[in-house]
Amino acid sequence: MKDLTNGSIVRHILIMTPPIMAGMVSIMVCQPVDLYFVSGLGDAAVAGVAAAGNAGFLVNALLQVLGVGTVALVAHAVGRKDRADANLIFNQAVALSVLFGLLTLVAAAALSRLYMRSIAADEATIDAGTTYLLWLMPALALEFVMQVIASALRATGIVRPAMLVRVVAVIINIALAPVLISGWGTGYPLGVAGAGLATSIAVAIGTLMLLVYFRKVERYVAFNPAQWRPQPRHLMRILNVGLPAGGEFVMMFIFMGVVYYVLSDFGAAAQAGFGIGQRMLGLIQMPALAVALAAGPIAGQNFGAANGARVRETFVKSALITTVVMVGFLLLAQLKPEFLLAGFSNDQETMTVAYLFLRIISLNMVAQGLIFTCSSMFQGLGNTKPVLVSSATRVFTYSLPAIWLSTRPGFHMEYVWYLSIAATTLQAVLSLWLLRREFGKRLGTPLKEKAVEPASPETVVPLAREPA
Repeated sequence: MKDLTNGSIVRHILIMTPPIMAGMVSIMVCQPVDLYFVSGLGDAAVAGVAAAGNAGFLVNALLQVLGVGTVALVAHAVGRKDRADANLIFNQAVALSVLFGLLTLVAAAALSRLYMRSIAADEATIDAGTTYLLWLMPALALEFVMQVIASALRATGIVRPAMLVRVVAVIINIALAPVLISGWGTGYPLGVAGAGLATSIAVAIGTLMLLVYFRKVERYVAFNPAQWRPQPRHLMRILNVGLPAGGEFVMMFIFMGVVYYVLSDFGAAAQAGFGIGQRMLGLIQMPALAVALAAGPIAGQNFGAANGARVRETFVKSALITTVVMVGFLLLAQLKPEFLLAGFSNDQETMTVAYLFLRIISLNMVAQGLIFTCSSMFQGLGNTKPVLVSSATRVFTYSLPAIWLSTRPGFHMEYVWYLSIAATTLQAVLSLWLLRREFGKRLGTPLKEKAVEPASPETVVPLAREPA
């Protein structure tokens, strides 16, 4: 366990960020790798895999529920030096991870084709996306166990083991993808099914590795089967923090679904180009997101320790770092988009859409970095409802105008990207305002914090065991 309530905040962020980023990049690399090898199967296969990947936002919503709830509550317990509560929260999260994994498998079997029919441009794309989803879902189900373990470690300041496991898993995925998709060395190409199977095998191996490490090395929190029996009060503690954050991913799912719906009239090449550009955008945003995720446990431990000044400082330092990172990638996307997108498809129409998307949408990267930072601060404070409010605002200010514009004469797909910039900027402004209000409610004013020594009960950060 690492105490994040002392020492340089910038140093803590910079130490934790690289492992978090490596782990997240390894996750994000999996689908671009799949898209790269699937691209030889044609536009329908690329569009199907890319569109099917959007369903991952729903699974990520459940992963976010577990991850955010676990990180926030375990970090608060660490800040209070309450090891018993940290272990109880962890083991209740393990029980939830099993339930969510089973729900994912059942939903995939029942709803995959129905989902693809709702967004795909043609029957070939529907078939490709459905096949990919069915073979990918074992990986997504196993992710719940990995998420809980990695989140508990991150809440205690430990991030390297989960990163190493992710890197090994993605290396396995990269090695298996050409073998299973194209039949390299075997002569038995599985196509899009091989893409999903490669990821599932890699995640299964990674899960086993992380379980072995956790059981042998981790000491602050540990598996305790006696605490796996669901305890409604503590499950609600996790869900009260995690559900609004999970709702943010549902909003992202709706947002992406609207994009695919609007682009369906432009054909499979347009959807494929958007899918490639969107996955690469997600990849280049990972460093800023990693900074924000590193800041969350720091804010959480200091909130638990009733140190409001360090919580505020964590926000300021992380926001500055994410802004610098995002400006750097903005310039790269504007000046050399071909460097980022090279090799994903030989189809000129598909790549033209991808270049256009990345050039335009990268203009909102600074705003997106601030959204990441604010979301992480809300998680650290244990109140993620404002995150859901800001995400819902973005969805409604984007989705309805986008659908309306798509029905107007002379509609061009770039209108969708410009509208996204406006909606993202609005979300960033709203997130900053909501965070400022939350700081005032939970931390008091900086002047009061400095004026009272020691802090009186009226100015101490609220530390009730039940989150707001």
